[in-house]
Amino acid sequence: MKSLFCLCFLLAGIHANIPCPHDSKYPHYNSHSELNPGASRQNTWAHKIQNSICQFALCFYKETETSRNKENVFFSPISITGTLAMLALGAKLETLHQILRVLGFNPEGIQEEEVHDSFCHLMQKLNHQTNGIELNMGNVMFVTEELQLLQQFRNNLNIVCGEEIFPVNFRYTKEAEKKINRYVNEKTNGKIVQLVDNIDQLTEILLVSFIYFKGKTSGWEKQFDHKYTKERDFFVDKNTVIKVPMMFQMRMFKYGYDKQLSSTVLQMDYKGGATAFFVLPDRGQMQKLEKGLSCQVLFKWRKLVSKGLVRVYLPKFSLTEKYELKGMLNRMGIIDLFTDKADLSGMTGTPKHRVSEAIHKAMVKVHESGTEAAAGTAMEIVPMSAPPTIEFNSSFLFFIQYEGNVLFLGKIITPKDD
Repeated sequence: MKSLFCLCFLLAGIHANIPCPHDSKYPHYNSHSELNPGASRQNTWAHKIQNSICQFALCFYKETETSRNKENVFFSPISITGTLAMLALGAKLETLHQILRVLGFNPEGIQEEEVHDSFCHLMQKLNHQTNGIELNMGNVMFVTEELQLLQQFRNNLNIVCGEEIFPVNFRYTKEAEKKINRYVNEKTNGKIVQLVDNIDQLTEILLVSFIYFKGKTSGWEKQFDHKYTKERDFFVDKNTVIKVPMMFQMRMFKYGYDKQLSSTVLQMDYKGGATAFFVLPDRGQMQKLEKGLSCQVLFKWRKLVSKGLVRVYLPKFSLTEKYELKGMLNRMGIIDLFTDKADLSGMTGTPKHRVSEAIHKAMVKVHESGTEAAAGTAMEIVPMSAPPTIEFNSSFLFFIQYEGNVLFLGKIITPKDD
């Protein structure tokens, strides 16, 4: 019987039917041509990774729709893909090929070290920016004290990315859980209190991927004022209407309308350079929007929006979502990793190990400012005629990006403000 590995992907974010080329029935994904058409000339790893994350995000979103129909969705593609790249360093043969294909790369024409190094360089770049965004992301391995990892594998982790490895005695499950949860709590500024419980005593390695995001100095460039937040109708479906706290402001925002997908796109910027896009399909057109999603569409929306005066109604919401990834990744093409066919000998020197479970936990909160609302008015300009109104009062999509990288992707069906 193979020994057990566990994977835990988590994130904490504040303020804030798609064809998957990884499937055999689709042609191989060109990992630097779709999100940014101009990138094909540059052929840089930065663009390859950027597009790998985007494509994975859309494919994973499809799987959330399959496994959790009619529920809110929120996850971090950059967190999950970063850990898969870390696993690729220790995977061999078909196990490695499956991981690379799901990441959007041709296994025959690439080295796993290149993939991992490129993800790590992106991680370092995001962690070390100082322009007002608080962003902390990384990977960590908790390893049973008896297991000896290959020195080459340790070197690859530490030299390139500074990923940490901590010894832990999984036989004493409560102490192990306390150590892991304390580490996670610190890395996410207290937003993820308890990631793991009921750890299997046979576990040998537990991988944790974390990302914490917050817009500093009150978050939004253009904040909402608490005093304008009122209860308004939100249409969950044709037969269900609920009251939700709806934020309001009238300001100059970038927005536009995608005629092909019958959807309104609103861009809202964070102080420091991160950007949130909220996408509201016309009533009854969510399925049309989801079917038409692609990395090219996400790129198009950045060009579609233009600045204008607009009245914006946006519900306050907070989400905490947890995903059991084994089945989802299996359907996406990562199969051997969770079976006795797994080959992770690049980690330990022997293929006698497999991943027992993989968990992704995600948290986001979108509200007026993120700290104390600024004093003043929600009215930036008093117009001569009424400006257009965008009211997010039915199901909508949203994603948060930084420098072209998709950090988070979500769907609101029922706003919750915990």
